[in-house]
Amino acid sequence: MTGPVAGVDGVPGGWVIAVVRPDGSVDWRIAENAESVLAQTRDCVAVGVDIPMGLSDRHIRDCDRVARLRLGNARSSVFFAPVRAVLDGTSHAHANAISRAVTGSGISVQLWSILHKIRDWDAHDEGDRVVEVHPEVSFRALAPDVAFVSKKTALGLGQRIAALLPFVDAARALTTAPARAGADDALDALVAAWSARRWSARQAEIIGGEPDPVTKRPMRVIV
Repeated sequence: MTGPVAGVDGVPGGWVIAVVRPDGSVDWRIAENAESVLAQTRDCVAVGVDIPMGLSDRHIRDCDRVARLRLGNARSSVFFAPVRAVLDGTSHAHANAISRAVTGSGISVQLWSILHKIRDWDAHDEGDRVVEVHPEVSFRALAPDVAFVSKKTALGLGQRIAALLPFVDAARALTTAPARAGADDALDALVAAWSARRWSARQAEIIGGEPDPVTKRPMRVIV
């Protein structure tokens, strides 16, 4: 399937969208919520979003376990998605208590800070056109021989820019990225688009896939 693809990564207060066209050009967009992301990517054949899609009712998702194992020392960049009941949490303490009651473990402050985004995407199911991705897993699949370091460092940013070159000129694309997005957010959006391109071409690897007991959406990470 040909056509533009999009990668979506979180920024404060919303999302940055990288729309990558078949000629390699990049259009950047900013969205406040899932509905806005979807409205702005109607022209895309596939959309990769860095957010959990499909939640377990009682245990850690298999796709999260596998993704963390693949990242080794960088595994902390993949958090375990909350169980569905946690979406009802009204405060960090409340959500933490729900998680402990169901799984025996609480949730981090970092997870609590994006719980509203998980809840938002859980309410929007676009079928197979919109899929969950994880940027760090995608980067390692894109450049398996690279020993990636933190993207918060100059070296880490340079590694990721170089890794993306067969797909898109990331250095050039960053010159037009929205000011609201950090360089790391923009690069994550670009590699999410790379996974979306592989998905649209039926070349992607699928990690996990068991169905969400409630929504039946597959719990998976597309690489």
